Amino acid sequence: MALHTWLIYFTAIIGLSLTPGPNGLLALTHGALYGHRRTLWTIAGGVIGFVALMALSMFGISALLNASVHALVILKWAGGAYLIWLGIQLWRAPALQLSAVDPAQLKPGPQLLRQGLLSAISNPKVILFYGAFLPQFLDPQGNLWLQFAVMALTFALVEGLVEYVLARAAHRIRPWLERSGKGFNRCCGGLFALMGAALPLTR
Repeated sequence: MALHTWLIYFTAIIGLSLTPGPNGLLALTHGALYGHRRTLWTIAGGVIGFVALMALSMFGISALLNASVHALVILKWAGGAYLIWLGIQLWRAPALQLSAVDPAQLKPGPQLLRQGLLSAISNPKVILFYGAFLPQFLDPQGNLWLQFAVMALTFALVEGLVEYVLARAAHRIRPWLERSGKGFNRCCGGLFALMGAALPLTR
């Protein structure tokens, strides 16, 4: 993967990780309940789940590229349209409402890891998102699985770091998200729409 492509991908991943989602909210909640150290189990489970879904998505992309030399162009434009649609949905989404969680229902250690993993893999839309997002940065002439390894490692580090920051700042961030969540959703939705319009034009 070329350095300038990786830098664009890295910037996009930061924006993606900052967008509110089930695993980010789970890290936020567990951080408030258990503290940031125990929440590392939750974060690890989520990252493992996301990387597994990325691998499944990449397998499908690889098979499609082997079948057609024009598939990447089609994927890029279809993916761009999907990202714009996601941006519109996020723009229209209501502010986040974080309900209280009974600590007795959540246990530390491996059970937190399992909860983070299930939260990541239980949303089929994630596979669709990766199918739209990853092709924007692929070089069909290069080694697809080496590119996947770079993208997966980058995503795992950024997503894990963002969720850890959320867990550490749980008590401060939750009231702010509930108060200013609508504006935050619109900012993130605008970012998705911008990526969807711009990324298919990149080379």
